Amino acid sequence: MLYEAILLFAVAFFAGSIFLFASRGELVVTPLQRAVQGLFVLGVVALYFLWCWLRGGQTLPMKAWRIRLVDVTPGKALLRFLYALVLVPSGLSILAVFFDRERQFLHDRLAGTRLVNA
Repeated sequence: MLYEAILLFAVAFFAGSIFLFASRGELVVTPLQRAVQGLFVLGVVALYFLWCWLRGGQTLPMKAWRIRLVDVTPGKALLRFLYALVLVPSGLSILAVFFDRERQFLHDRLAGTRLVNA
């Protein structure tokens, strides 16, 4: 997850740069502008995950660790992203691995997807 976080920083930085370029270099100052920028960055991050998961079942860090997402459809990928968005930062999804008989994350169980060794 640390490797994924480093890559996500780059993806979010790139998305923020696109937003700054599109706004002609004007800094985000109002709460509405901040909300729009945040939603834009979140949307780019979601597209990154959905594209990787649906294209081959792996993000770059998943390839490095030889992990593949299986049983994935567009709906399940979106559900997995939304569940992970809430459950991973809270620690619940990671904690659930220790109690799951197949060592699956909670967000995978809820979305109906599975991680396997590639």
